[in-house]
Amino acid sequence: MAANREHKDRLFKFIFGNRKNLEWTLSLYNAVNGTRYTNPADIRITTVEDAVYMSMKNDVSFLIGDTMSFYEQQSTYNPNMPMRFLIYMGMVYSKYIENSEEYNLYSSNLQKAPTPKCVCFYNGTTEKEDRKEILLSEAFDNKGDVEVKVLMININYGHNMDLLEACKPLNEYSWFVSRIREYQKNMNSLEDAVDAAIEEMGEDFVIKPFIIDNKAEVKRMCITEYDEEKTYAAQRREGRAEGKAEGKRENALTMIKDGLDVKKISLYSGLPLEEILELVKQVKSVPV
Repeated sequence: MAANREHKDRLFKFIFGNRKNLEWTLSLYNAVNGTRYTNPADIRITTVEDAVYMSMKNDVSFLIGDTMSFYEQQSTYNPNMPMRFLIYMGMVYSKYIENSEEYNLYSSNLQKAPTPKCVCFYNGTTEKEDRKEILLSEAFDNKGDVEVKVLMININYGHNMDLLEACKPLNEYSWFVSRIREYQKNMNSLEDAVDAAIEEMGEDFVIKPFIIDNKAEVKRMCITEYDEEKTYAAQRREGRAEGKAEGKRENALTMIKDGLDVKKISLYSGLPLEEILELVKQVKSVPV
């Protein structure tokens, strides 16, 4: 089955950013922060669904107490996550201020705002440390005066087990992804691997009914993520083998037309980000 390029949501977002599953979002928040919130109604989802910048949308953002959490799941390590989070935060806080009756951006008094916390949940196949702090200042030659800290947490099954055990839905999601990958090694299709992983789920899995009820959607998401990672990794290898700038540019143009994030395009194609942005302008200037 070919990947559905129109469907951009990931399985992680489908599970933890879904308003039907706020108790799972709350469990994840408590596990990450060591808190003990018990009422899912305390969560206010702030994900800006209709705001897209260069094909980027954040997976999950929500407000609870005085903390604005931004969560992303990545299957490819991306050192540019702080810049992405900076863009996401700008969109979310702009919306927050717009909808607030108390916050006055032009007040002569200091206006208090929720504290942002950025977390990237990594579950790629390349081995990474359990936890890593990525700083926006590392992207600046002179470090600058602006900082965004992103905590990258490895949620591959077997890593950070204290965190996984503290959040049962995350533990099950991590296990589910690992089993799909394991079955995929010996099966002809990813769909069969997804079916086998679902079948293996224990009856005590809290996410199992949700996964089964939305099996077709879950399959599309898994196939899209797998196809994206596999296809663009192959294109990058081909570009390096050819050793030709033109081949890399053609691969990059394909990814741009597919709507992939420019940072990923730069990563997969091996071209500088500045060149990718120029190609984006060229594509947008062509009449449809």
